[in-house]
Amino acid sequence: MLVTGGAGYVGSALVSKLLERGHRVIVLDLYLFGEDALDGVRNHVNLREIKGDIRDPRLLETALPGCDAVIHLACISDESSYDLDPGRSKSINFDAFGPFVQAAKKAGVKRFIYASSSCVYGITNDAQATEDQPLGPLSGFSKHKALCETVLHQERAPGFVTCIVRPANICGYAPLQRLDIAVNALTHTAFKEGRIKVSGGTRIYPSIHIDDMVNLYLFLLGQPDARIDGKVYNAVSENSTLIELAETVRRVVREDLSIESEAEEDTPSYRVSSDRMLHELGFKPSHTTEDAIRGLAATFQTGDVPNSFAYPRYSNVKMMQRVDLG
Repeated sequence: MLVTGGAGYVGSALVSKLLERGHRVIVLDLYLFGEDALDGVRNHVNLREIKGDIRDPRLLETALPGCDAVIHLACISDESSYDLDPGRSKSINFDAFGPFVQAAKKAGVKRFIYASSSCVYGITNDAQATEDQPLGPLSGFSKHKALCETVLHQERAPGFVTCIVRPANICGYAPLQRLDIAVNALTHTAFKEGRIKVSGGTRIYPSIHIDDMVNLYLFLLGQPDARIDGKVYNAVSENSTLIELAETVRRVVREDLSIESEAEEDTPSYRVSSDRMLHELGFKPSHTTEDAIRGLAATFQTGDVPNSFAYPRYSNVKMMQRVDLG
């Protein structure tokens, strides 16, 4: 199978699990965050790594043949990074998507799983967003995630099973760590600086532990075609306010820490329903945000996230400011 973005935050955790399950894995990635994300599995007999750009059709002709499934993670993966260069971001996140899906079909791929985003719902406030409701994306990033979903639905055909996942905000430790995501960032600054500061603390923040995100992809790969074909699933375990997350961080890291909360006007807020994932698909997350916080604190304690303030690799925005992707 092919995993695009396999050396990224989620990909670095997913690839090792796929190999443990006996899958033959091809990783296609630009390795913008370094070559070491897959060091733990680099010499695995069933792993093949391809360094390159999903916008390159010749590279796809090399990567796709022989793959029975695709998990498409590669993208400019958050709104702040996307907005640094909207034209470049669109070329990666949307313009390349249709040709990639068509190339996969042509190469004989049988199953295509796409990582969209829960931010395609826009503002929901008190209501929980379900997979059947109309989308209301507010940013270029979320609009193009939604448009990619439309493209994939249109390309769905007999023998080409498609499935869309809308992840909430992913948290926890991975071989390629991110510290620019709310739960991870709050834990990092609490542990390293002895402070907890939130802006827009009443904002609802849907979350899922990275281990549950990985396990969901593995679960989907094991399902019969008819069960997931054409389906869309929210991937979420908790809907918490930022203040609630900050309080959990304080409880785990150090209870004497104060929480500084700044008001933020007109902050978009959305809750995401997990009902379809739980009851129709039958997948139940087994980790909490508190588990993610405890795991991160342990890695900070042992030094498994080195030079966490000095290295730009832990922040998508900082890395995107340093590279030229054309």
